[in-house]
Amino acid sequence: MTVDQRTAPSWQDEVRRLARERDAVVLAHNYQEPAIQDVADHVGDSLALSRIAASTDASTIVFCGVHFMAETAKLLSPDKTVLIPTARAGCSLADTIDADQLRAWKAENPGAAVVAYVNTSAAVKAEADVCCTSSNAVEVVNSIPADQPVLFLPDQFLGEHVRRQTGRTNLQVWMGECHVHAGISPVELRAQVAADPEAEVLVHPECGCASSTIWLAGRGELPAERTHIVSTAGMLESARTMTATKALVATEIGMLHQLRKVNRHTTFEPVNPKASCRFMKMITPELLVRCLREGRDEIQLPADIAERARESVQRMVAIGKPAGAR
Repeated sequence: MTVDQRTAPSWQDEVRRLARERDAVVLAHNYQEPAIQDVADHVGDSLALSRIAASTDASTIVFCGVHFMAETAKLLSPDKTVLIPTARAGCSLADTIDADQLRAWKAENPGAAVVAYVNTSAAVKAEADVCCTSSNAVEVVNSIPADQPVLFLPDQFLGEHVRRQTGRTNLQVWMGECHVHAGISPVELRAQVAADPEAEVLVHPECGCASSTIWLAGRGELPAERTHIVSTAGMLESARTMTATKALVATEIGMLHQLRKVNRHTTFEPVNPKASCRFMKMITPELLVRCLREGRDEIQLPADIAERARESVQRMVAIGKPAGAR
């Protein structure tokens, strides 16, 4: 006898059933595939999901994102089981610095405060004073005494954005980058704005075009009043009240799904349609179902690293207002 496909449970139904059985909450980053975002209990940026991970009553956290995000959830909920559908989902930005390199940089700059972007390994976070996301990076740096030098890592474009916003001259920036955001160029942005001069412009501060965006807006080559350099949470907030016919979005293309869900009147188009993170896209429906069914892949961290890294992440979570999440 064949199974009636009309009555067979969908993979989404299976995810929800297995999550109930495992007492699990499913978290998905804004850059995940739309199908993964739609089945998750919560969708948001790193800061929003970190806060949810810290406060959830569920005994298991399933993190649909990249490895450092699941590590961060484990740091904030050490007594909970934290799973990621595949441990192979890494991060090109996190790979640009390791703990040994950070220790050497600190030795060259004694007395400096270390601010680590959350896009880093737990071992790097353990060497930092405080972590940040793109949502609260400016607030985090502003919380440090103005006369204390700051080492900001690892994203050079976000670091330059923070330097502009804070006006700090004693902030050094590590020369790392996200391969996806670095590939979104000011040439592409200018061409699209020229084709749609009335469009709103949303640019993530990790983008290689972020610094040029400020300069071009100042020269009048981009519409200053409609150009916004914001985190993914900031993009979502802007989209909720946006009345423009079109918006050009410079970030990973997974973000378009949430923007289109909160505003069906504005057309959201990517500045670079190829800006897709292969690591984020490793999370598939099949792997999510396997993760919940088999309890893999579980995040485990050495106790000494976890204890020190947890302190820097907890300081991050305590600074600034919560970022948007569904």
